[in-house]
Amino acid sequence: MAVRVVIVGGSFGGLTTAYELRHRLGPDRLAITLIARDPRFTFVPSLTWVAMGSRSVEQISFDLAEPLAARHVTFAREIVTGIETERHVVVTEQGEHPYDFLVLATGHRSANEAVPGLGPGDGPGHSPMSVPEAQELRSAVRTLLGQPGPVVVGAAPGASCIGPAYELAFELDHLLRRRKLRHLVPISFVTPEPFLGHMGMGGAGKIRQLLEGAFEERDITYRTSAAVTEITDSAVALAGPHLLPSVLSIIIPPLAGVPAVAGSAGLANPKGFIPVDSHYRHPRFDSVYAVGVAIALPPVDETAVPVNFPKTGHMTEQMATIAARDIAARIDGHEGAVAELSARCVLDMGDRGVYMSVDPVRPPRNRIPRVSQGHQWLLMKHLFERTYLWHARRGRRVPTTLGW
Repeated sequence: MAVRVVIVGGSFGGLTTAYELRHRLGPDRLAITLIARDPRFTFVPSLTWVAMGSRSVEQISFDLAEPLAARHVTFAREIVTGIETERHVVVTEQGEHPYDFLVLATGHRSANEAVPGLGPGDGPGHSPMSVPEAQELRSAVRTLLGQPGPVVVGAAPGASCIGPAYELAFELDHLLRRRKLRHLVPISFVTPEPFLGHMGMGGAGKIRQLLEGAFEERDITYRTSAAVTEITDSAVALAGPHLLPSVLSIIIPPLAGVPAVAGSAGLANPKGFIPVDSHYRHPRFDSVYAVGVAIALPPVDETAVPVNFPKTGHMTEQMATIAARDIAARIDGHEGAVAELSARCVLDMGDRGVYMSVDPVRPPRNRIPRVSQGHQWLLMKHLFERTYLWHARRGRRVPTTLGW
């Protein structure tokens, strides 16, 4: 009888796990089921481009069912309500899925409620952390172009995904300059980081100096160690207190675990994130793995305002690969290899890109981080998006040498 693997989540972690497992073991030895509430995969790093109007959601997404079927992976479009680890069962609104191995690649829940006034439900603030939010932000940017005014972009205390905030500040600056409206729109950047470019990983080489210089030459004012306390229709309030006028406020929220995981006994920490070992196995439940944003990782250092450890798509794929190889190895009677997480990413600065390579993510590091800027990196970012989507929608493992 084939070993049963259930994967929860259809984004980077879930898809990579499924493709890697199937590459290593055929359907006669391994029965794979992937459960996701969304029928489409979305290339999340491109949501900032959706917000700025240079991409549509259709251009950065595809239906999961066909490529998964091509890899002999059963796709279940269902909403998970809980994990019963003692019974080895994933419970959904439609029924139960028994497993021998479980991989939780559930992603996150945006804790927008941590910042009063951060929408979309209860206030004027915006975030690009999901498809609906990016589309809503796109509409708000269009309004700004017709009714210019001050803008605040940044991240809330406890945020871990800070890179998109930088991208949105630069992309908005570039868009406004092309529309000859930049002189009508003061842009302020606020971040819990102790310095620009910290990004939850303690900085990377000369990225701090590069970002400081880029903000200064673009007339983007910035505040570090800033704690956003409230967003209103006309301002962003910071602890201090300070009030920054704003007709458009874009704030990256802190993240939390998804309810199905957070509510499953013994599975997660108080914030809903899942503890794991170096194989990405749960320390209590040997058959349960977790990868990506769903896992618990401590910050690299203590800061005046909390900044959490980053979890990029590139890192998620490394985790998923390690977990999948360990499952396949255990089926064959041994353990898989482990490795420190590294990070490679390209930051869109509107008119150019910045490439960062950090190995490992946590300092001290074996290699001096590489930081390079130029138009070629922005071209590479666009090319990587298309390459990734081309491979993934055909059921292929995706080359990730560049990262994102």
